Amino acid sequence: MDLSELERDNTGRCRLSSPVPAVCLKEPCVLGVDEAGRGPVLGPMVYAICYCPLSRLADLEALKVADSKTLTENERERLFAKMEEDGDFVGWALDVLSPNLISTSMLGRVKYNLNSLSHDTAAGLIQYALDQNVNVTQVFVDTVGMPETYQARLQQRFPGIEVTVKAKADSLFPVVSAASIFAKVARDKAVKNWQFVENLQDLDSDYGSGYPNDPKTKAWLRKHVDPVFGFPQFVRFSWSTAQAILEKEAEDVTWEDSEAEEDPERPGKITSYFSQGPQTCRPQAPHRYFQERGLEAASSL
Repeated sequence: MDLSELERDNTGRCRLSSPVPAVCLKEPCVLGVDEAGRGPVLGPMVYAICYCPLSRLADLEALKVADSKTLTENERERLFAKMEEDGDFVGWALDVLSPNLISTSMLGRVKYNLNSLSHDTAAGLIQYALDQNVNVTQVFVDTVGMPETYQARLQQRFPGIEVTVKAKADSLFPVVSAASIFAKVARDKAVKNWQFVENLQDLDSDYGSGYPNDPKTKAWLRKHVDPVFGFPQFVRFSWSTAQAILEKEAEDVTWEDSEAEEDPERPGKITSYFSQGPQTCRPQAPHRYFQERGLEAASSL
């Protein structure tokens, strides 16, 4: 699995896919949808689809695919490689959603919660398979939220396809199990090879499981929070665990247009972090925050 596109830019969304098997353009196909990394505070969330002809579903089952959470890393890698070898009848596609995309969506002026993002991503991947002329006739999806509501929504969007949404579909339907393996393998690789664009001092790569209740993950977050700019883009800053650390470790800000009177006990002003007089030397490079937004130092305010 080539994640070089994600490694070049891990700030948004990245879609990867296999070639479409020729047989999937002709014969009726079954398609499964699942995700990996919905809950962690670190790293991306990955949605995946896997599809194959109904006539070859028994061959997929013969691989003994299972819910990726029940498999070891070596077992997932082995099954992934085997399904890649069977590319004459097995196809897949996935969307990698960066932590930055997830958090900015959730905290935007128009709220876009994780369930809606998940539903739309799954529907987008199904539509992608159809756009590639895969002859999809059946879809099985591991639910997010109420399965009845989710199924009705997908059925309305894809009226010509038989849609089934179930809890724990990754352990009930082999094609969903296969999708879960593709998603999990991709997420593990993305996390392991994450390209930190921030200039972090003494970067610690041992951040535990990445889940919010992991003490090692919490310690990593506390170590790598900047008092002004917050967390690296590896962190989902919309998660309550990250927000709690920000409130405790980062600086509060009083904006210049605040109507409140000056109070020595109040938080410092954001301008206190910038030079107040002529600079005799310039820093080697501005922070990435300014580079991304095309901002330059002003000589006067």
